[in-house]
Amino acid sequence: MFVRSLSLGVAAAALLVGGAQAADLIIPTTPQPIYEAAGFSWDGMYAGVNLGGQFAEDDLGDNVSQFLLGGAVGVNFMVADPILLGAEIQGNYLFENDDFENAGQFLALARLGAVVTDSVLVYAAAGAGVQFNDDDDAGIYALGGGVEFAATDAVSVRAEILGIGTFDDGDDFFEAAQATVGVFYHF
Repeated sequence: MFVRSLSLGVAAAALLVGGAQAADLIIPTTPQPIYEAAGFSWDGMYAGVNLGGQFAEDDLGDNVSQFLLGGAVGVNFMVADPILLGAEIQGNYLFENDDFENAGQFLALARLGAVVTDSVLVYAAAGAGVQFNDDDDAGIYALGGGVEFAATDAVSVRAEILGIGTFDDGDDFFEAAQATVGVFYHF
């Protein structure tokens, strides 16, 4: 009986020692970093198309409007976390209606914006350019702003309103209002 008790005791000790050694075989590992989406990047170059209208008064004081189709190229710089600085060149074509002739327009704009969320940018824009038609050319200035939404990782949609004035001796600070919507690709 003693041999049998001794054999059972040795077998139990072997099982307990084996379990203790198995617990020591756990190898510590470093945790994997958690992946976070980078969000939309407003930095860098972009190009796109826009359409809308320009609304003004004719010589008789009647409200008139023209359809506008154009494009823009620009570059943005994030100077601080929510603050964006940018430069943009717009080229637009204003279609003829009963009161106004066809006209072309080029604007160079500076933009100052704030990134409200990763996908929303609110900005102010100011600049100068030229508007021309068959009869004459006019130096113009623009002041306004807009909001831009990130639609995908590289595409944004924008709504913009600019007040347009000429550098001649006009009575009004703004002689026209220009409202556009556009789609832009960010490189």
